Amino acid sequence: MARKKITATTDNSEWTAPKIRKPRKPMSEKQKAAASERLAKAREARAEKNPDYGKAGLHESLHDLPDEHELSPLKVKQWIKTHQDYAKSERAAVRQKVKGSEARLADHEGYIRNMQRYLRDGTWVDLFYGEQMQSRIRNRCVALAYYWTGPRKGEPKRDVGTFYPDMGCVYTQEMLEEEMGYERPTEPAGKRNPRTVDRKKRKRNKRS
Repeated sequence: MARKKITATTDNSEWTAPKIRKPRKPMSEKQKAAASERLAKAREARAEKNPDYGKAGLHESLHDLPDEHELSPLKVKQWIKTHQDYAKSERAAVRQKVKGSEARLADHEGYIRNMQRYLRDGTWVDLFYGEQMQSRIRNRCVALAYYWTGPRKGEPKRDVGTFYPDMGCVYTQEMLEEEMGYERPTEPAGKRNPRTVDRKKRKRNKRS
């Protein structure tokens, strides 16, 4: 059976192949330092012209935070970048079926989501903070709650480890024990509990 001849209806006579760009040569350390310095100067110049430069997407409450603040946007952005690198390596570990990699990947991704939410909403929702999640967030009481019945009726409720503005400090376990009128049992320093676990020894029957 004869094949049907197909004729093109488009004119490609003026088509030219795109130019192939040569790959850039890698920058030396001196060139990288000079480029970063030029970029920093350009950012400073833009910030002088526009006070809101670099603050797009940030919550209003974070605009005036200094860079030395524990949760400054500059630090949080660096933490996000660090954990994105960690997550990238953990994804490779998941593909290799390394034990525990899925849990570590979930921790990094969850921490990244919480930090991105902080930059967007201005509320830190994670229990930890820091580049390595090495610090723990402390609770702060905004409105006091009171006992409405029982022997402590009318007294404020307090939780250990929470900062209370009316006290000006963190409510500790020692304060709770003093308030409740009991002390934590302590053992003398340097002495150890002499009690040991008795082990029953089974007598082996001697074979004659």
